[in-house]
Amino acid sequence: MSEQPSYVAFFGVMGATSAMVFSALGAAYGTAKSGTGIAAMSVMRPELIVKSIIPVVMAGILAIYGLVVAVLIGNGISTDYTLYKSFLDLGAGLSVGFSGLASGFAIGIVGDAGVRGTAQQPRLFVGMILILIFAEVLGLYGLIVGLILVTKNSGK
Repeated sequence: MSEQPSYVAFFGVMGATSAMVFSALGAAYGTAKSGTGIAAMSVMRPELIVKSIIPVVMAGILAIYGLVVAVLIGNGISTDYTLYKSFLDLGAGLSVGFSGLASGFAIGIVGDAGVRGTAQQPRLFVGMILILIFAEVLGLYGLIVGLILVTKNSGK
């Protein structure tokens, strides 16, 4: 086995950090933006509060995606950690992190407008759910790519 540089774990740790931080930022934005829509809507239609929590739940799932990849990366760091594997882990973390961030933005904006619109026109609810699913799947794509990169062996 070739000698690895002393900073080899840095890139893996940054991958785990970026997976968690950016996914949590996306989840927080989605929750906050959707929450303001729920608060504004619930003044006139308080019976719709529980039904309108769906965007908040979907935003929270994004943080779980980042947590899964961060834990996998963290558990993979050991004494025989290679530079190749650390770059794969960095890419995995950035993949799930940025996808979660973008997905959180989309969920927040759609959730805010969707719950306000649903309060005025209940038939809008199904359309809002469909759009939220498409926004959530963006984060899922990042998770899939991240898992592929984390589980990839060096092939040597």
